[in-house]
Amino acid sequence: MTGYSAFEPAMRLALQEARRACRAQPGPDDVPIGAVILDGAGTVIARARNRREIDRDPTAHAEIVAIRQAARVLGRWRLIGLTLVVTLEPCTMCAGAVTAARLDRLVYGAEDPKAGAAGSLWDVVTDGRLNHRPEVIGGVLAAECGAVLREFFTARRRRDG
Repeated sequence: MTGYSAFEPAMRLALQEARRACRAQPGPDDVPIGAVILDGAGTVIARARNRREIDRDPTAHAEIVAIRQAARVLGRWRLIGLTLVVTLEPCTMCAGAVTAARLDRLVYGAEDPKAGAAGSLWDVVTDGRLNHRPEVIGGVLAAECGAVLREFFTARRRRDG
């Protein structure tokens, strides 16, 4: 399961999670980023969305929440054999978590030129000095993933005036 199109169904699930992030609670909406983690057979074992606002936790990015969930499900911190699918290129914290968790593969949708750490601004996940380097597949449903973010920020600017 390594082709770009093989990850489109999982990315659509991550997009569903992303859309739920900005409707999850009263109060400030979380930035709509969603993530899923797949086992080697392609079965979803974790689903998550950004929860920074609802949890009041700066580390509650969709990727971190999904990684924690997968570790609980499997009962181990080494997530060897798993794939993280996320709607936005991970930041440095999340890219570091991908590496620390020993995920086999990172699949992301939209690039993040302001904070991306999987090739855009930095390239944490494939840095040869680290002891683990996952396969990286970027750009899966990138236009759809980017549109969700653009719509969110456009609406926020209108609302906040």
